[in-house]
Amino acid sequence: QLQFVESGGGLVQPGGSLRLSCAASGFTSDYYAIAWFRQAPGKEREGVSCIGSSFANSKYADSVKGRFTISRDNAKNAVYLQMNSLKPEDTAVYYCAQKAYSGLCGAMALNDYVNWGQGTQVTVSS
Repeated sequence: QLQFVESGGGLVQPGGSLRLSCAASGFTSDYYAIAWFRQAPGKEREGVSCIGSSFANSKYADSVKGRFTISRDNAKNAVYLQMNSLKPEDTAVYYCAQKAYSGLCGAMALNDYVNWGQGTQVTVSS
């Protein structure tokens, strides 16, 4: 089965940090953009950050700019999301997925992404 496996979530206090990992299982993701999405209870899934096949191509949702950093290690077939200065509103299940047929991020539209993982829970609470 072709999918990503997310890890690194957990419970953290406001202002804390977490580093999420996203590892490809059963395929190589080097040539495609990879994005992180999140879904909070009762809300729609939203794009958080994306990194293109060219490492210079990355984007962030306005709500996480300056706090989150996305990176990728093609040798390990993995993408990471460093999350700093976490806020309660960052609480959600975080997913990663691969953009179908493109190495460019563009708009983080859900329908453009495939090979979704099962997600990892991030809870920011005191």
